Amino acid sequence: MKYRILGRTGLEVSEVGFGGIPILRLPAAEAVQILRYSFEKGITFYDTANAYKDSEAKIGQAFHAIRSKVVIATKTGRRDAAGALEQLENSLKMLHTDYIDLYQLHQVSQERDWQAITGPGGALEALVKAREAGKIRHIGITSHNLSMAVKLVKTDLFATIQFPFNFIEDEPKNELIAVARAMNLGLIVMKPFAGGALAKASLAFKFLRQYPDAIPIPGYDSLASLDEITALYEQPNIVTKEDLALMDQSRQELGQRFCRRCEYCQPCPHGVMITPAMGYQILVKRMSPRGAVGFAQKAMETVHAVPAAAPASRAVPMTCPFRKY
Repeated sequence: MKYRILGRTGLEVSEVGFGGIPILRLPAAEAVQILRYSFEKGITFYDTANAYKDSEAKIGQAFHAIRSKVVIATKTGRRDAAGALEQLENSLKMLHTDYIDLYQLHQVSQERDWQAITGPGGALEALVKAREAGKIRHIGITSHNLSMAVKLVKTDLFATIQFPFNFIEDEPKNELIAVARAMNLGLIVMKPFAGGALAKASLAFKFLRQYPDAIPIPGYDSLASLDEITALYEQPNIVTKEDLALMDQSRQELGQRFCRRCEYCQPCPHGVMITPAMGYQILVKRMSPRGAVGFAQKAMETVHAVPAAAPASRAVPMTCPFRKY
């Protein structure tokens, strides 16, 4: 395993990290075993979120005794100062730590979210104070909206940007990555498997390893999945013509029937929570059935609430007119 400096944070992290969603479906003892095994395999960067149920608690249980040897990133989806601070305090408690290395404002994809976060009483205000108090070391941000992500990077307010990047959603390679590099922001890659749409790890990571300063955070739910991915980092990265052909084949198969979670389709005039509803099928693959229902129930109930006369394409479109994003 090689290690990289995560942009301006100065934090040294493993070249591949650990995403905290798949351990939700595991019993605590099994999750802790996998987390500790990942550390033995050389992984030192762990990303989770307050919203990921007991993911933080499992990470805290696994690493509280070696806290200084791992880099922990977590997130808040709250836009207000009080809510963000409440979630920060909860994260500190769950993670069994008195500081968080990287605290991220999560899924800032719409202008209204940005205005709420940066306005009076917004979440950013609380995080800056928490950083001054030593509760967090660095502030980062995540987004699924490419144009918004570029804007967020250019504000120069954040130490890292986390964004979906894979050989299906490869648009960040054109501008976002270049801008982030120019401003020395750490690049964190969410959804290296396109949120579950891709299955072949060797192909997914052959693409990503072409961008060594972009740190992917795949999720793991078994020792075997850890062995598979870390083994890829033990050998040179060679992308063949056959690999490129397989990537192109996958792009064509998914086509426009793939939600990129950019939220351009929102707000729906009928109140449908389109983005989370579109992601339910993939969510089921990543969580236990009970966990998936808990995450998606509110969104799926809005789908059932659509008037019968409403065109299905307006309620939950199966093609995205903004596919280029």
